[in-house]
Amino acid sequence: MMAAVRDLRRILGDTFTYGDASAAGVGDKRLYRLRDSGEIIALGGGVYRWADAPPADDDLVEIAERVSRGTLCLETALARHGLIDAIPAAIDIAVPRGSTRPALRAPVRLHQFDRATFGLGRNLLDVGARRPLGIYSAERSIVDVVRLRHREGSDMAWEALRRWLARPGRSPAQLIDLARQLPRAEPALRQALEVLL
Repeated sequence: MMAAVRDLRRILGDTFTYGDASAAGVGDKRLYRLRDSGEIIALGGGVYRWADAPPADDDLVEIAERVSRGTLCLETALARHGLIDAIPAAIDIAVPRGSTRPALRAPVRLHQFDRATFGLGRNLLDVGARRPLGIYSAERSIVDVVRLRHREGSDMAWEALRRWLARPGRSPAQLIDLARQLPRAEPALRQALEVLL
């Protein structure tokens, strides 16, 4: 039995879906037996992970698996970049405007961003899923939180901007160049920089 599980794990990888398991010849009974015995963990939405897989944030794995082009943004991205001290109560995920809203078990705040500018400052982050999860750069996250400060809170925007400017090699021109590419972002950013500088 151990060899069969080892072979199955090699075929499916650390993270897999119900469809992957079915395609590998794993029936419902066997899949649920693996789950009930604690060998695999159900992350939600038909996504599974081996219990002894390398450590990963299960919520981020679920999002990477279930949300096409999902991208960490706003407060979540700022926290990951070390620009704010807050620990977000939910994970901020951006998707291109018009995307369907995924049903997730992970606590998320879904944001829809313009398709034309969605890829600006978008990087990839390995979270232990079969595909990486997007994350906006520190610069994009700052510009976004400044332009959306009426919703996200100006205190968070000022804290992130202040910390980013204090890092070596950072200049306001880097942010202004990015802000010019996002609708209505440049005036808000210039105003924020005037307040802080």
